[in-house]
Order: sequence, then C-alpha cells, then structure tokens
Amino acid sequence: MMEFIIQTQQRDELQEITSLVQSAVSQSRVREGIVVVQSPHTTLAITANEHVDADVARDLIGHLKDLVPQKSTFRHRENNSDSHIKVSLVGPSLSLIVRDGQICLGTWQGIFACEFDGPRQRRIWVEVVGRY
Repeated sequence: MMEFIIQTQQRDELQEITSLVQSAVSQSRVREGIVVVQSPHTTLAITANEHVDADVARDLIGHLKDLVPQKSTFRHRENNSDSHIKVSLVGPSLSLIVRDGQICLGTWQGIFACEFDGPRQRRIWVEVVGRY
C-alpha cells in the first residue's frame, strides 16, 4: 500500500488527485490490474468525475450542500454531521482498471478527493493489485 498526503483549503472542495494516483500506479510497476484509492477519513470521499470544466466540481459541491445542509439540528456534537452524510453518499473509495501501467479513465474523467470538513491535511491510500 502507498500513501500520499494532500492539504485541502476549504470546508467543501474537490481536489484532483489523478496524477498522484497515476504516480502510485507507475511506482508499483503493475501493468494489468486494479487500483483502489481509499480515504481513511470519515469526512473525505473519493470519486471520479469531469476534470476539464471546474464548474462541474462547483456544481457537485453546491448540490451536495443543498441536499445535505450544515445545520445545528444534527445530534453529532462536532457540527459536521453533514460531512459524514456526504461521504456516505459519495463513498470513501474508488476502484479503477489498470491497463499497460495506466489508469483507465474516460476522456473527461479525473480522480478527486472530496473534502467536506476542511481545511485539513488528509491521507489517501492507494493499493495496486495485478500482473507485472
């Protein structure tokens, strides 16, 4: 397993991590297999989505804020229950195919860490399994 660390800047943001994940795949020397990207945090999700138009990330964050607003009626005392719910909706991990040592992504896809309780320093785990 490999680990890298990112620093988020806002309470809610999508930070593209495609190049970091591809670097981990390249270092693994796996040619054909699967890469799993996982967040060990309960308020940081992982997803793949549009990475060319930054408005997509802004729209996703905005819609999730509308869907699960931060409010004080939650019972959790840390005032971040909305963050936990958003991670449950998006998911804490992502599995992708590796072919010829490259992550298989569509033309417009990138891999994102989805911060819902920042800014924070975050760890991201990457496991690459397959043939060399």
